[in-house]
Amino acid sequence: MKKVFLALGSNVGNREENIRRAVELLKEKIFDIKIANLYKTAPVGVEEQPEFLNTAIVGYTDLTPQELLKFVKDIEKKVGRIKRFRWGPREIDIDILFYENIVVEEKELIIPHPRIQEREFVLRPLLDLEPDFVHPKLGLSVKELYKRLSGGT
Repeated sequence: MKKVFLALGSNVGNREENIRRAVELLKEKIFDIKIANLYKTAPVGVEEQPEFLNTAIVGYTDLTPQELLKFVKDIEKKVGRIKRFRWGPREIDIDILFYENIVVEEKELIIPHPRIQEREFVLRPLLDLEPDFVHPKLGLSVKELYKRLSGGT
């Protein structure tokens, strides 16, 4: 079993229910899930849209990174995600943040997620789960990344 961290966000429809349903569906292949608190956050990229609810989970899976990507994309469809445009509104968005300490750099899959260190809406929920988890490429803990992003507070 491999430890995985996923980010979940929603800003269309019943945001809380979308996230709850996605977590329930994730339990089919990800075990011992721990869920961070929910955070209301402003949209990034395209700002003219509703605010997001964001969280993160940590759990364990036997899926390979590529199988995990397919699994989470299938769940996004089941929860009702409609593809609109980059950084647009989403019923549910599920991103693979970390897969153990493994680095994957493929056309369709990059792990760790390439913008973790830039996104408070990702780092804040990760702090709830494992503040001492070390980013395998940057060599800094989640707590250290968060402090750098938030200006040391």
